[in-house]
Amino acid sequence: MKTPLSARELVVLGTASQVPTRHRNHNGYALRWDTETLLFDPGEGTQRQMLFAGISAHQLTRVCVTHFHGDHSLGLAGVIQRISLDRVPHPVVFHYPASGQEFFDRLRLATSYRQTAHLQPRPVRDEGELDASVPEDGPGQAPARAGFTLSAHRLSHPVESFGYRLVEPDGRRMLPERLAAHGIAGPEVRLLQREGELRGVRLEEVSEPRRGQRFAFVMDTRLCPGVYALAEGCDLLVIESTFLDRDAALAEEYGHLTAGQAGAVAAGSGVRHLVLTHFSQRYGDPAEFAGEARAAGFQGELTVAEDLARVPVPRRA
Repeated sequence: MKTPLSARELVVLGTASQVPTRHRNHNGYALRWDTETLLFDPGEGTQRQMLFAGISAHQLTRVCVTHFHGDHSLGLAGVIQRISLDRVPHPVVFHYPASGQEFFDRLRLATSYRQTAHLQPRPVRDEGELDASVPEDGPGQAPARAGFTLSAHRLSHPVESFGYRLVEPDGRRMLPERLAAHGIAGPEVRLLQREGELRGVRLEEVSEPRRGQRFAFVMDTRLCPGVYALAEGCDLLVIESTFLDRDAALAEEYGHLTAGQAGAVAAGSGVRHLVLTHFSQRYGDPAEFAGEARAAGFQGELTVAEDLARVPVPRRA
């Protein structure tokens, strides 16, 4: 029996760190968010993993690269060429550290191919909100606004690295019993939502606040302010846990987190669902990562990522 598709879900394409294993491909993560699909950190083999996961080039709307180490970016060459080969008709936005522009350019033109893709490079130069508008091809058309804000925060790694945070705007949940009491139904509901008042009935009287959902993607980094800024209040946090706590000194030296550190960050930041990933090949038992995250105090939903797993964004609280 197939698992039903969620309109908002993380599709894990790869979970290895620097060295892939027989069971773990290099990094790669696709976030399906309503009409958009965001591809994060496509390492080697991402194009093939997309095939296994049922993610097509036509679904991609933007690609976010945290930094230009190979296990997070070498798959760009194949993904970009596939976008052209499949003649994806819409523009695809690319976010990546501006300091790595030469690497992006090399990967984009790694080999000869027929370039038909509409690529929109938007390099990240500093922390803050990014341009998340959806470009339009037609003459005179204004870019469409995305249904979320996308921001970047600086991380601590030997090369410049940014994590990404996606936030849906807060809204209001309509309350059917209160709408019925005021005789408001059908198209009038949308009119009330748009105008804020209808026949003397205010929107606040027939609805309640609805918190927007939040997602963050945190890859190679030591503990730093950016990690906490990204994780704060997330419904779904994808975070590297390259090392176990017994190797914390190695994690610090090479600019990584341990499973315990990731669990502590999630616990202190009010994360609802924690996804651990980016595992060193030196470890054999995935349960150890979950155990250390739990020991650090995280009590929410926890996933130790496996290749080709699908993780739904949690239902609204």
